[in-house]
Amino acid sequence: MSKPAFFADDSVVARKQIVRTLEAMNVKYVGAINGREAWNELEKIAAYALASGQEVTDLVSLVLTDVEMPEMDGYILTKKIKTDSRFAGVPVIMHSSLSGMSNQQLGKSVGVDEYVPKFEAQKLSETLT
Repeated sequence: MSKPAFFADDSVVARKQIVRTLEAMNVKYVGAINGREAWNELEKIAAYALASGQEVTDLVSLVLTDVEMPEMDGYILTKKIKTDSRFAGVPVIMHSSLSGMSNQQLGKSVGVDEYVPKFEAQKLSETLT
């Protein structure tokens, strides 16, 4: 994966684990501490893609998001990504400790492509490959 993965998580512990997993896989990454920051960065990437004649999928391999975050949660972030044509084809993986069926169903309802329980590095690695 030469394009960077993009992740959003408000937990310092979770961000460290995500970074360790991505680095072990030699995946470049960009991180954000909440959904609002992630959305702002993704909008900048989309603007750059438009200005440079590229697609967002040329610049971002996937978005990995937590569910519970301040300012904008993962469900809203996912819905914004999935309903914005600039991000067509960008997979969204939800990575959360809220891994019950109701949370997974809510994730699917806003367009999540995969749902991976938090702190399961092996499962996350398998999902990203």
